[in-house]
Amino acid sequence: MIHRFKFALRGILIGFIEEVNLKLHYISTVLALGLGIYLGCSSVEISILGLTATLVLSMEYVNTSIERLSNRVSLERHPLIRDTKDLAAGAVLISSIGAAVVGALILGPKLWTLLVNA
Repeated sequence: MIHRFKFALRGILIGFIEEVNLKLHYISTVLALGLGIYLGCSSVEISILGLTATLVLSMEYVNTSIERLSNRVSLERHPLIRDTKDLAAGAVLISSIGAAVVGALILGPKLWTLLVNA
């Protein structure tokens, strides 16, 4: 059972080390959570920010997996592989837009108050 966690952790590490987009998502996650803590967000607000960031990270890992597998199957251009990659990228985009909206709704008013009172 524990060896299954080892494989999953290996996958997380591979993505973090080798994929620029995942690094950017991790940086965004740390910044959003750090800003939320700095601005005094409630534990519920921090949890919501964390969940939406986790969704984006998870979607990026799935997208990366699909891209790698598709490239292994064939490097030739094929409409089904193109569509598969585009669908996975679309899932990342949708989750990223959702996370940005959630971030703006939670952090926006607090940032506005901080800027106005500065």
